Parts: sequence; C-alpha cells; structure tokens
Amino acid sequence: MTVSLPEGGISGHAQSDDALVEASVQSRALHHVLVAERGAGMPDRLRHLAAHDLPGIAVVGGGTMGAGIAFALLSAGCSVTVLEADDEGASRAEANLAKLVEVGLGRGFLTSGSVEALRSRLTVTTDYSRASGCGLAIEAAFESMDVKRQVLLALEAALPRDAVLATNTSYLDIDTMAEVLDDPARLVGLHFFAPAHIMKLLEIVQGRKSSDAAVALGFALAGRLRKVPVLAGVCDGFIGNRILARYREAADTLLMDGSTPWDIDEAMVDFGYRMGPYEAQDLSGLDIAHANRRRQDATRDRNRRYIPIADRMVAEGRLGRKAAVGWYRYPGGGGKVIDPLVEDLVREEAYFAKVTRRTFTADDIRHRLLLAMINEAAEILFEGIAASASDIDLVTIHGYGFPRWRGGLMHYAETLGAEEILAALHELAKEDPVVWRPSRMIVDCVGRGVTFAEWRRREAVPSLAPAGQSAPFSGSPGAL
Repeated sequence: MTVSLPEGGISGHAQSDDALVEASVQSRALHHVLVAERGAGMPDRLRHLAAHDLPGIAVVGGGTMGAGIAFALLSAGCSVTVLEADDEGASRAEANLAKLVEVGLGRGFLTSGSVEALRSRLTVTTDYSRASGCGLAIEAAFESMDVKRQVLLALEAALPRDAVLATNTSYLDIDTMAEVLDDPARLVGLHFFAPAHIMKLLEIVQGRKSSDAAVALGFALAGRLRKVPVLAGVCDGFIGNRILARYREAADTLLMDGSTPWDIDEAMVDFGYRMGPYEAQDLSGLDIAHANRRRQDATRDRNRRYIPIADRMVAEGRLGRKAAVGWYRYPGGGGKVIDPLVEDLVREEAYFAKVTRRTFTADDIRHRLLLAMINEAAEILFEGIAASASDIDLVTIHGYGFPRWRGGLMHYAETLGAEEILAALHELAKEDPVVWRPSRMIVDCVGRGVTFAEWRRREAVPSLAPAGQSAPFSGSPGAL
C-alpha cells in the first residue's frame, strides 16, 4: 500500500494546474540552493587558521582519480608532485595527465601557453623525497586500508612534520587509517568526486583526531579549486556514498521484487536525475560497488535482506560500459540498449529466492527510492555525520545528480513534511521493519513539531568536533 502524499510529492510529479505555483516552488528551491552554496565555506571557528598561500602539494597515485585531482590542482596554479610506486605507474600517470591536457586544449579551456605553465609546475616521480617540500599530500591510492596505511607511513617519513596528510577514500574509516601515524591529527579526508577536475563537490572528512589546522587547509583548498566544500564525520561512506548505498539497496530490492533496471532508471530520470541508478552504475563500473560489498561481508547485518543480482552480473562479466555490457548493452561503444537477458537473469534470481514478483508503477518506484534516501539522510543528521540539512542538499546536488530545481534531497523532503514521511515509512516497515525503520531524527521532528531545517539535537554530537570538544553545530532545545 502506498500512502497518499502531498501533490507533487514522492509518489508522483507535481500536478498543479497553476504553472505559476509550480514556478514559485522551483524558484524557492533554487534560491535555497544558492543560499546554501554561498554559505558553504570555512566554518567561523576555523577562520583564524585560513591559509593564504597553499604550499606545494603531493598526490599519490596517477590513476583516473589521482590524475584528475592533480590536473585540478595544476589548473588552479598549484605546484604538484605526483608520486607513483614504480616507473610503469609513473608513465601511466603522465599518460593520464596528457589526456586531460589534450581534452582541455580541444575544448578551449587551455592554450599552448597555459599548458607550458602547467607542465612547469608538475613533477611525476617514484621518489618520495622529491615531495619533501610539500605542505599537503593527498593519497589517491587503491581503496584498501592496508595500501593506504603504507602510503601514509611513507608520506609521514618524507614530508615535514607540520605537513597535512589527506586521504581521498570513498568509504574507509579515517580514524582506523590514522592509527598508524605518529601524529594522527595530521590526517583529514578530502573526498573528491570523479571526474575530480570537473565535479564541484569536496567532502572534507574530519576524523576523531583531525586537527583544526588540517580541516582548515581542506576548506582553503576547496576555495582555491572553486569547489563546494561540505564537512562530514566518519562513517562508512560519509554523507554522499552512504545515501547512495541505501538508494542502490532500495533499487535492487525493487528489481528483485518486480521491476526492471530500465523502468527504475526511467522513473528517476522523469523525477529530474540525468540518469537512473543502473545507467550510472554502468558508467562507474559494477566491479567498484562489488568490491565494496565484499569489504562489508564480515560486518553485514544478517537480519538485513541481501539482493545478490549485482554479484551475479559481475560474475558473468557484466561490468558496465567498459565491458560493453552491464545492466544495458553498449554495442560498438555507443549508447545504451535494453538487454532482455538481464530481465531473464533477474527473474531467475527471484525464482531462486522464492520471491513472487509484482508490478511497481513509476510512482511506486519514486516513492520508495526517495523515501529510502530521505530516511538515510535524516539518520546521518541524527548521528552528527552531517552538520545541517542544507549540507546534505549540496552533497546530493553536486555529487549525485539530485535535480537542482528541487532544492536538494532534504529541501525536497521539507516540501512533503515530516508527518507524511513518517506515516509512509511506517507503512513500508510493515513489509520490512529493518530497512524501513524510521530515522530517529524524523520521529523527533514530528514529536517536537520542527522542520528538518530547524532540527538540532538535544545533546552534543561529537562526530564533527575536535577531540575533547562538543560538535560546533550541536544545538539545544532552546535554540529551536
């Protein structure tokens, strides 16, 4: 059963006959985003630490992500030393950077003169001592705790004691990573989004022991790169990837229970996304999400339903665009084509799982996927992983394609109302009380009669606070 939500809510498009009303709604959403963007920047408590001149920067790893980070830094006028493990890696890094330069020239973003200036600021080497003058190092190595710890130890030995060390990890625990360092306060998360030289979002992840100086340098770097910075606490996936994981989980459940990848994608494109979750996963590669699921195997909640369809896709070599086949086929490297073999595979997995498939409308799909993301985002706020609802709006817009004209995930949720959302979650919890358990924040908003934007915790939240201090954004009941 689908709970009836306000017109234009989760279960459907805006249906107002008055175009002026709809235009007003969109205008308010766009104004909200503009205000949030203008407010994104160095927190007041760190302004006295703001760096006026960024030091030389080392980037460890010249793969797709590392090269993108290095290119963004070079384009902003920074001196960059790219560190690789061996000569083969160094050659690959140089080739990746050359491709980015070529694209920049082809699109008119670079001139021959600017390319020469850029190259003059670049060093690619396997010798960590060549980075000894850098005041910041960003590791963009393979997403492995052991690998990243080894890189950080090498950086700690090579760089000055006051240099800031940063990790570009997408999911891994920064606090665990920092334990190998003599001074864990040096480590901060700088989570870039691919392609790093284009995407505007930068999640600045503050670990339990990250110093104010390290966090401030992250904000200064975001300003230099003209990126939108959002402060995040430590959890699996931080803000954006944690919401993304819930989005994909809810989509996979719909897939198992009766839908298709193309129906789900179409429903979300109609909502305003540029592409749906399955086309997006084809673009990034199914093997990336698969590796992350394997990392989580040991700690996965056994009471939580697990959908194995994507695992089978990887086992059959359906890795996405790079393999010319994933959730869709890409004949000749061109546009996507629906593959009926995927639907056969899904139906077979449903049969193995003894699932009786049913029909989901486009409204049903949107209803469930948006509720899943809103509920996860609310819990992120409750745990203190994000500082505000507007920060989550910025993350979802600039990192994950949420339609800007809807104001971001939490602004959109605000238009629905906490009471309606809570009622809808209670209804879905009748099917699965584990995944649809309402966020404690939503329950609290309804109980106290406050909006998501107004909500503050009743007690201190330590997640984003310096060691031994309460979180800077923690509110009190009297602050509402």
